[in-house]
Amino acid sequence: MGEFIGCGQSWRRQLSDAAATRALGGDLAERLLEQGPRLLLLEGDLGAGKTCLVQGLAQGLGIIEPITSPTFALAQHYAGQRAGRTTDLVHLDLYRLEQPASAEELFAQEEEEALALGAVLAVEWPERLRFTPAPAWRVHLAAEGEGRLALVQEPGGTGVDPEPEGGSSHSINPSFASQTTVRMINSARAGGNA
Repeated sequence: MGEFIGCGQSWRRQLSDAAATRALGGDLAERLLEQGPRLLLLEGDLGAGKTCLVQGLAQGLGIIEPITSPTFALAQHYAGQRAGRTTDLVHLDLYRLEQPASAEELFAQEEEEALALGAVLAVEWPERLRFTPAPAWRVHLAAEGEGRLALVQEPGGTGVDPEPEGGSSHSINPSFASQTTVRMINSARAGGNA
C-alpha cells in the first residue's frame, strides 16, 4: 500500500512511478465509496500525474474503458461495475477555463450530474474555482526526485496540504451540494461572501 507519513486526516505517500500513482488512485476509490464524500480534488503542475491517478481511481471503480485527460473535452463520464454494483465516474479538467465564472458553471453542472448518478467526481485544476468545494478529498501531486510525492487530505483534514493562497474553504452538506454551489457562485459573481 506504500508508506504513509503522518497521522490523522492528512498523510503523504511516496510514489516511485506511474504504477504507484495508479495504485494510490485504486486505494482512494475504495475510500471514496466506503467513507465518502465522493468528491476528489486533484492539484499539481502539468505532468504531475493527476490523470494517471484518475486511471487508478477508475480501475478501483471497475471501469475498464481507457481513461484519458479531459483537457479538451473538459469532462468525461465513465461507468463500471464493482462488487456487482454499477459505479460511475465524472472526470473534470478545469485547466483550460481561465475565467472563474466558466469553471464554476461547468463544475456546478458536473457536480449536479455526479450527485444524480451517485458518481465519484474527480476534478483536476480546482484552483480555477474561486472557492474550494467541501467536503472533499484533496490530493496534491508534486515531482520529487525520480518519482512523485502525494499529499492527501481527507475531508476535514488539516496540515499537510495547505489552502492555496487567496483560496477559501466552504463546508457543503453533500445532499445540498449543488444548490449551495450555485449560491456560492452567484454570491462570488455579485462580489459577496458565500
